[in-house]
Parts: sequence; structure tokens; C-alpha cells
Amino acid sequence: MLRIISLSEAQTFVTRKTVRLAEAEAVVAPILDAVRKRGDEAVLEYARKFDGFEGASLLVPTAESRVSPAFHAALDTAAKNIREYAALQLPRERWVDFPDGRRLGYIVRPLESMGAYIPAGRYPLPSTLLMTVIPAQVAGVRTICVTSPHPSAEILAAANFLGVDNIFRIGGAQAMAALAFGTATVPKVDRIVGPGNIYVAAAKKLLAGEVGIDFVAGPTEIVIIAEDADPRYIAADMLAQAEHDVEASSILLTTSRSLAESVVLEVARQLETLPTAPVACEAIRNNSAVILCPSVDAAVEASNQLAPEHLAIYDASLLPMIQHAGSVFVGPSSPEAAGDYATGPNHVLPTSGAARIRGGLSAADFVKVISVQELTSSALQKLAPAIMTLARAEGLEAHARSVEVRLGE
Repeated sequence: MLRIISLSEAQTFVTRKTVRLAEAEAVVAPILDAVRKRGDEAVLEYARKFDGFEGASLLVPTAESRVSPAFHAALDTAAKNIREYAALQLPRERWVDFPDGRRLGYIVRPLESMGAYIPAGRYPLPSTLLMTVIPAQVAGVRTICVTSPHPSAEILAAANFLGVDNIFRIGGAQAMAALAFGTATVPKVDRIVGPGNIYVAAAKKLLAGEVGIDFVAGPTEIVIIAEDADPRYIAADMLAQAEHDVEASSILLTTSRSLAESVVLEVARQLETLPTAPVACEAIRNNSAVILCPSVDAAVEASNQLAPEHLAIYDASLLPMIQHAGSVFVGPSSPEAAGDYATGPNHVLPTSGAARIRGGLSAADFVKVISVQELTSSALQKLAPAIMTLARAEGLEAHARSVEVRLGE
């Protein structure tokens, strides 16, 4: 079922396929327009049509959800680690006084509001609530909203654990529109984050500019680079990714045919007892492969071309060669699932090659770094010739004169 192919045959995997959103955009555009114009009325209409919503209010009452003590303990462990790592990512204010009289620096200010989209379809994801809300809290965002079409008890427990009150039972494009435009019930936010289906992705793409977004996400993916490793570990990591979605992709890049064959056998063996096999099988069959590479350097080059969401490397010495990846997992004791839940780094990551231009969601996504400059009169006098020459070269005379007037010329 899992194919073994050569690198020369693997161009469909190594050349990143463009996420096709045009059809989804055509579907969601009228929804966005309706919510912009009619607010809650339109949101309720679409929530009833697409999400089976039957209530009168979109706001979910805050109440303690019944979950196990073990789940609460897991929340506590994961939240602590996510919060610690998020704090490391925040830019810090800085000032430098230069000898020529320039005092330059930047101040850091949080966004005022954010919205987190939490999937709740086949697999409700309370972990995503932790990953999206905690960095915003660390950054100091005051208004935090959560939308989810069918929030599970675990999602509600996670929200309660983090002290989030603005929880709305909305999904799809209507949730994105409500957060972007604001309604009588749903606050307008500065940035929307979190994964979703193709309609959520299409809505975020169309709303970018109206509201900040993290990125337009496609199907989840993992690339593994290994020459000598336990095939059980590799197979388990490939299946962990494949069970997410029938469009998910799991790729092993290796120089070893014996490892390739062992992983193929191990994937088949583990699928026999995997409860999520119907989904995983399809992802393994259609979107996954073991790719035989002529060298480790060729494997790394192929991985950098893919710019995968998740990258697992069994040899730490390869890390300096890695240019593009959403998150990197190093060594046999670092399964991707650890990063999904509890190590601390964020699991909201760029897909479909977007890791070429950015990393995963972080606390830095929820702040603005604002430049500040202060000049002494002496500093301005020294810079004046350059400023005025450049201003006049551009035909902007008032710019030049705004300096001249301060020099008494």
C-alpha cells in the first residue's frame, strides 16, 4: 500500500502542489458578504444550515465541563510548557544611543483582540485551543474569542481552564466573517488564527487585509529523513500524520532500501489494529511514499524543496542544512505527536510549502514592534544633507523644507 519510489520518480511529491482554493472561494465569498451586511442574522442562518445549530444564542455559556482528572492534569502540563516557550518568543523592547545623537529603538505592543478557530469535526482539538490562546495571552492580548462549530466537553474545559469567556458555537466561513467584521454578538478582532477545512482556509485568504491571519493552511504533512532507524517509530509517525485527513501526506526520505522495505511492512502491520485506519489508509495510499535518495544531501535538498510542515530528522548533524520547515523534530525520542500536545512549541504550522516564508504560530504574531526615533539637533544637522538630497531627488520639496526649517535655513 505504501509505495517505494526513487527520487527521480517523485517529482509529484517534491514539487509542491498548489493549494486549489478557487472553487472554495466562490462558495464562501457570498457568505462573507452576507455576514458583513447582515451580521448575526446571517451568521445564525449559516450556522443552522451548515452546522446544525438549533439554539438562539451563538455565545456558549461558560460552565465547568465534566472531564477526567487525567485530562485536567494533561491540560496543566501542556499549558505550562506552551506558556514557557511562548514567553521565549516575545520580542523585547530595545533602545540604542548612537554617538552621533540618534536614539533609536522599538516598543512592543500587543494586539487588542484575536480570534481562534478550533476544529471540531471528526476530531475535536482542545490542544489547538491551547496552542492558539496561550501565545495571545502571553503577548497581552485583552480580548480573546474562540469559535468552534461543535465544541466538545474537552474544548470547553480547555477554554475554562484558560479563562476564556468569549466562546461562540460557529464554524466555517461564517465564523471567519463574524470575527473579521464583528457583529452584535461577536467582537471584531485584529487577527484570526487556527486551522480549518478548505472553506475556512478560503475565507481567511479572502479576508486577509480586512483582518490579520496566520496563514492559509492546506492538508497536514510530515517528512522524515532517516538512514538507520527503528522502522516501528517511523511507521508510527507516518500513520500519526495520515490519520488526520485523507489528504494528509507522510513521506520518508532514505538512502536505505532495507529500511524502506521494513517501514512499508511495519505500516501495513500497524494499520491492522489502528482505529483510524479508514482515514489513514487513504492518506497512505494516495499521498504518501518512501522515496529512495542517492545520498543524504539529496534527501535534505528534497526536503527543503518540499518545505514541510513537520520534519523529523534522526541525525542531529543534518540540522544546519535544513532551510525550510515548519517545525523540526530531532532524534528517535522526539515524535511529532509530542509537539502536537505538550513540548511547548506551537502546532499551528505553515503547510503547502508556506514554511519557505515563515515558521509556526508564536507569541510574536500577537504583538506589534513599533520603531521609535529621537534625534538631537546635532544629529539632524549631520543627516540633513542626505535627507534633503534624497527628498529633492524624489520631487518631495516639503520633505526637504521640513528639515531646513529646523536648521534655520
